[in-house]
Amino acid sequence: MRELLDTKPREECGVVAVYLLPNGGVSTLFPSLGVPAATRLIPRMLLDVQNRGQLAAGMSTYSPDRGQLLLTYKAVGTVSEAFGLNNPEGAERLMRSLDGPAGIGHVRYATCGQEDCSFAQPFERPHIKRHKWFSFAFNGQLANYKQLEAEILTDPNNYLARHTDTEVILHCISYVLSKVDRVPLKSIAEEFANRFDGAYSLVYLDAAGRMMVIRDPLGFKPLCYACDGNLFAAASESVALLNLGFSPDSIFSLEPGCGIFIEDGAFSVERYAPSPRRAHCFFEWVYFSNVASTLDGRSVYLARKALGEELAQLETVPTDKDTIVVPVPDTSKAAADGMAYKLGVPCLEGLIRNRYTGRTFIEGGNRRKLKAQMKYTPLREVLEGKRVLLVEDSIVRSTTMRALLQKIREVGRPKEIHVRVASPPIIAPCFYGIDMSTISELFAPRFLQTPEMTEEIAAAMAKDLGADSLRYLPIECLIRAIGLPPEDLCQACITGQYPTPWGQKLYQLALKESCLAGEARIVERALAATEPLVAPDSPLATREVCGGK
Repeated sequence: MRELLDTKPREECGVVAVYLLPNGGVSTLFPSLGVPAATRLIPRMLLDVQNRGQLAAGMSTYSPDRGQLLLTYKAVGTVSEAFGLNNPEGAERLMRSLDGPAGIGHVRYATCGQEDCSFAQPFERPHIKRHKWFSFAFNGQLANYKQLEAEILTDPNNYLARHTDTEVILHCISYVLSKVDRVPLKSIAEEFANRFDGAYSLVYLDAAGRMMVIRDPLGFKPLCYACDGNLFAAASESVALLNLGFSPDSIFSLEPGCGIFIEDGAFSVERYAPSPRRAHCFFEWVYFSNVASTLDGRSVYLARKALGEELAQLETVPTDKDTIVVPVPDTSKAAADGMAYKLGVPCLEGLIRNRYTGRTFIEGGNRRKLKAQMKYTPLREVLEGKRVLLVEDSIVRSTTMRALLQKIREVGRPKEIHVRVASPPIIAPCFYGIDMSTISELFAPRFLQTPEMTEEIAAAMAKDLGADSLRYLPIECLIRAIGLPPEDLCQACITGQYPTPWGQKLYQLALKESCLAGEARIVERALAATEPLVAPDSPLATREVCGGK
């Protein structure tokens, strides 16, 4: 059971792609952009999706004028660290070696604990045949990864160097390419649709100069593209394209089940799989995406502002001259502004964020608590004696919130702290690419035995965190704020209803795992207690029944 639940590659990443096409006219954005220099746009674009991953960065480029037709460079660290952007001479040498008309890039965050460079993307597979020598990178997670891995390993001659879904995708591509001498790129995408259960926004490049940019049939993760003359660019978020100079009217979200295929210099947008429904991750509008992005026709900023307005409609705490709204920087700022405006109270920055600690939600291992403590500085001059409505976008594990509330009380000395969360309680794991894979690590399920949030439960949760009160935004308010039809949003982590068969299957296994873990904790307490908490003849009185040793 645990093996099935241990879907290792739980990543929330960002991808980009650039191609200076041989036809299509001169780009008005970069009229002097030479063919070899097109790939120099990639680090610039990766900086704009750095919010999606800070563990590693990399890029693969194609050049027909280079002995190494396809060349991949990747390193652990932020984009600036990986590409040495603080060392202009070194960065110039690196970019000169990577020059070419086409390239793909990736920023990575991984939760599997593997921080060495071999797990960074893109993944490249050399081959003597140009069209079989390829590199790719993706954002998402395959829920049926373990099943696919088992299928590959049924042949004893097969071997997996890394137990990740990225490696599984690599083998799937290789299998399709082995069928005939020259496989159309669309055939690869069609194979994905037939075999994969989960999320994948993927960019692909081969040594024949072919490029593919695809989005899975449910559209879990965002993917945008734009064209200007002979310049094509794609990115996980629109902000990366906007900052290149593309006008908002020329930037489009790639439709779920569709792909962009560039072969023999010809550009096409085609559907490769039916899209019976949409399942856009609602978390993109709440937390992950850059606030300047527009995803699937909905502005991230306007969605977050509306979340705050929805919170204001529910507020019951009395407001007076000593009441202030304080956002937890940075992703809660728009929601806090919207809430404060509706309530008619000041929105003040009572917390100053240390810009160099990174995003604790996308930090692996045991560093979260330490980073949470270092991440914010409360301002006593703003907080002292105030009734604080503290706005946070979400509470997943509660690590950051606990540390933050303790520090606010010690340093800021407010009169009251009322936590307001601009999303519903997270009650279930994500198997599509967000770092919350088990029920036991989540905060809310410890209190919510049923989906209904009562005043008593909210009070218990607030007490546990160290707040005077706590309120989550109901699901219907979240959907109204995002502004997309509810059937177009993946709400699995707040409802327990998954949009794919393998997602639902893994959730049922997670529930059983959580139940066994809970029983084991009861047994441990019973064995340690002077008076047993359970009868000696109860099944819970034996460790073996609970799977313990």
